[in-house]
Amino acid sequence: MTFQYTQTVVILRAPYVTDRYGNTTSDRDWSSATRTTARRVSVQPDGSTEDSGDRPAVTTGLRLITRRGVDIDLMPGDRVDVAGRVLEVDGEPARYVVGGRHHHTEARLKEVNG
Repeated sequence: MTFQYTQTVVILRAPYVTDRYGNTTSDRDWSSATRTTARRVSVQPDGSTEDSGDRPAVTTGLRLITRRGVDIDLMPGDRVDVAGRVLEVDGEPARYVVGGRHHHTEARLKEVNG
């Protein structure tokens, strides 16, 4: 499969919220998020699921792939704006190494509606 690395995405990274006692919480302040543009990537469908329980929801997955030799500053907890859709990074981005050198990076992204 050949990928066309023609897409541009924006990586959103929000600082952790500090409570009134000065402790860092696990909540993020998305209104203060930094925005970093990543160009020449490929974003491909990566499956979706539907949950029809008490609260119906659709989870959509996408996979972000960098071109050969390119790594991006992306980590769990970040969000990625893909053509106006904001998705969460799902787990640790995979950084592939071939012959002792970085080959490319892949990250699963997810969006939950419902």
